[in-house]
Amino acid sequence: MTTATPTAPAGRPRLTRVLLRLHRPALYAWTLLVLATATVLLLLHGPLVDGAAEGWRQFRDCEYGTHCGYDQSAILRYKDWYDYGTLALVAVPFLAAAWAGGALLGKELESGTAQLAWAQSSTPVRWLTVRLAAPAALVTVGTGLLVWLHHLAWAAGRGRIDSAKTWYDIWTFHTNGPTLVALALTGLAAGALAGLLLRRTLPALGLGLLLTAAIWGTVQLLLPRLWPAATRWWSYATGAPSGTWELAEGRSTDRTRYYVTYHTYADYWPLQLTTTALLLAIAALLTLACFLTLRRLTGKAAAR
Repeated sequence: MTTATPTAPAGRPRLTRVLLRLHRPALYAWTLLVLATATVLLLLHGPLVDGAAEGWRQFRDCEYGTHCGYDQSAILRYKDWYDYGTLALVAVPFLAAAWAGGALLGKELESGTAQLAWAQSSTPVRWLTVRLAAPAALVTVGTGLLVWLHHLAWAAGRGRIDSAKTWYDIWTFHTNGPTLVALALTGLAAGALAGLLLRRTLPALGLGLLLTAAIWGTVQLLLPRLWPAATRWWSYATGAPSGTWELAEGRSTDRTRYYVTYHTYADYWPLQLTTTALLLAIAALLTLACFLTLRRLTGKAAAR
């Protein structure tokens, strides 16, 4: 007489393998995006920035009113490819939100794949934990690498290229530091919440994008106020220092002086870290909302 041995529930390693196999096209697309963007950023850090810097040196050496040649194409090439690399990085949080809402959770809940997994091999909490943790790890590693390369590329042109973006440029600021990684994780959590709330692919995709855009816009409004700014009075003869992020300005009653409220480059990392902390707190709240929504959803399913 033989005794049947019950099958143990699938552990996290097995669930992770199943998740990666199920979403293999998305994994390939993410890997390709990281490799392609990294290649562009490495070129910006090397030959492209050197060519643009030489073009600007030639331009500055030209005497006023004297016709001379300079490599304008190198300058424009660097500008274009910098914009391409920056745009690819800015798109990451929105891509994460769209994928998490549409394919990762919305589609599985709509098709019944998630309910089948809960009944056969995994608890709902473990199922959701794996679907949030594994993509979060991949997004963190890939985005962190690209942010580091972007900062290197930007720093290589600072002071050498007259048309280089300032440190407080909205896109450059985020793609140069950890705020973009935190925003990508926030987008992932926002998309996951959208998928759990709507349980349909396309509506969840759209809601995930809207939530991420709303968070991005709110953070942009709060960003300058997350660290104390300096306010100084200046005479019109001397003027305010260059390279500062000016937030407000005004004139004295006698119109001989004016004041400027601004951030200097020394505020760069404090602003980066406070913004990152805010975004991570939002991501944590969205993740908590995901598990609360899952509990409400599975409770209703059990009742039925």
